[in-house]
Amino acid sequence: MHLKVYGIPNCDTVKKALLWLKKNNLEFDFHDYKKEGISKAKLKEWCSLARWETVFNMRSSTWRSLAKEGAAFPGTAAHAITLMQANNSVIKRPIIEVNGEIILGFDENEYFQKLFNHS
Repeated sequence: MHLKVYGIPNCDTVKKALLWLKKNNLEFDFHDYKKEGISKAKLKEWCSLARWETVFNMRSSTWRSLAKEGAAFPGTAAHAITLMQANNSVIKRPIIEVNGEIILGFDENEYFQKLFNHS
């Protein structure tokens, strides 16, 4: 099983997720999309695996700032992808790719089920 974790290393939720993965002896590659960016193709892939509304973090401080500045609510996946690519802090964190699926955010129960009981 190959895990790829996407996120921002100074994010508390990402830190919790990485610690959990390490404590459970799961190897992973980490992609820091603040430093490395994120492709439109990758965002499209994630939005095809999960609804764009779950990939786009409406509760992020970045989104709240953008909305205050007059950014239009992303009513479509295409608009959300454009916003996420330009402002990658609005992407839900972390995103873990495993076996052709993605896990969004940090939930120990979901991690255990998908990473240890995956068929």
